Amino acid sequence: MGGAEAHEEGTVGPAVSTQAEPTRRGRQLVLAVCCTSVFLSSLNNTVLNVALPAMQRDLRSPLSGLQWTTDAYLIVLAALLMLAGSAGDRLGRRRVFRTGLALFTLGSLLCAFAPGLGWLIAFRTVQAVGASMLNPVAMSIITNTFTAPRERARAIGVWGAVMGVAMAVGPLVGGVLVQGLGWRSIFWLNLPVGAAAFVCAARFVPESRAPRPRRVDPVGQALVVVLLGCLTYAIIEGPGTGWTAPRTLACALAAPAALLALVLHERRRTEPLVDLRVFRGAGFSGASAMAVLSFFVLGGFLFLNTLYLQNVRGLSALAAGLCLLPMAVMNIVTSPLSGRLTATRGPRLPLLLAGAATAAGGVLLATGGALTTDALLFTAYVLIGVGAGLANTPVTDAAMSGMPREQAGVAAAVVATSRQFGQALGVAVLGAVLTAGLHRSGTPFTRAVLPGYWIVTACGLAIVVLALATTRRVVPAASPAGRRRRQAAGARLG
Repeated sequence: MGGAEAHEEGTVGPAVSTQAEPTRRGRQLVLAVCCTSVFLSSLNNTVLNVALPAMQRDLRSPLSGLQWTTDAYLIVLAALLMLAGSAGDRLGRRRVFRTGLALFTLGSLLCAFAPGLGWLIAFRTVQAVGASMLNPVAMSIITNTFTAPRERARAIGVWGAVMGVAMAVGPLVGGVLVQGLGWRSIFWLNLPVGAAAFVCAARFVPESRAPRPRRVDPVGQALVVVLLGCLTYAIIEGPGTGWTAPRTLACALAAPAALLALVLHERRRTEPLVDLRVFRGAGFSGASAMAVLSFFVLGGFLFLNTLYLQNVRGLSALAAGLCLLPMAVMNIVTSPLSGRLTATRGPRLPLLLAGAATAAGGVLLATGGALTTDALLFTAYVLIGVGAGLANTPVTDAAMSGMPREQAGVAAAVVATSRQFGQALGVAVLGAVLTAGLHRSGTPFTRAVLPGYWIVTACGLAIVVLALATTRRVVPAASPAGRRRRQAAGARLG
């Protein structure tokens, strides 16, 4: 569920390859290695959710500590995606990709041995630095390996499917591991897969780099880190320390200041880290906002429901993973359906359906009935899964439609960053709402969590409004306009 991350960001003209053109079998091996990396990085965070209650008991962590365990990874990943894409163009994509695999595997090993909560959060950032070098660089490798438009489209489709499956089955895999081997086993899982991918990348992935890579923008990168980090800190720590506490207030003020400084700085650069021109189109801006909203729901929903199923209902980690299986199944089932709808009808219809399903699931949870009735809870999980599965492909299509080829890389990077930041923001905001509710004396979890589900409902409705406002009307595929659109899409892909 991440789409084309930062493909060919900053590249002008064809990539420079230092090896012979791979054969068809060689290209399939390259795709397999790249898909293995995205499977690891996507599975890593959703598999963590089911382990959070066990971590909370073992490490004696407050709720904010669980939020940081999740968001330390997501924030660092979101902040470094664009930098990692340009580093691959400059230093060599295979070299940066293998460095990412090494760091991600090392971070997983350190997390498995973390002696305390603070160490675990620190080691999660090591994982995230490595993961930031996997998705955008792997996508760039794929787009430079599969040069024929049809073959490239199929490769990107496989990539997206693997990402969606990894994120969907994460809770179930996490439940099996935590139930059988304990929460540290979710990090052990990454070690053999990461090591095998590292070796295979050296053997099968050709080295390539951009002939004219983008310049490094250290000031812009630092401002992005300050913006995302300070905003997340203020949201997570505010309910516990108080919104007027000096550090919380300082971070709350630093975030908008960093945003303003970032806009002013990037407007003056000829090769900015974030090319603000991509936001001039309503379609791209709307797609970025919908990416934030859809992943806000996914991240926040998984965080809240893992705590509810295990801490309130008293289910085991495995049983909690099985309860979330309807969501995973519907995510997997509706993702290819969304792709077909987007290809034939455009992004508007699947986005409207995604927003409506998300809002309906949120209402079932927010009114409290789903928290006491198994049938309603099952229905809510199905609806949230449908919403997540339908949203991803049309968001990418809406973002890239009409985007000039020379801006495609940075546009894909911005959308990828929006997804990761949305997921982090969902954990931070819904966790903060839950914390604020629990701090009120005598408020049970099942009441304290309801405002968070109303926020989920609002996100679904916002997706509907944005889809109506920023995407094109449905154009029948058989009409002359539909044929022209397909031809234009093929030209962009080629």
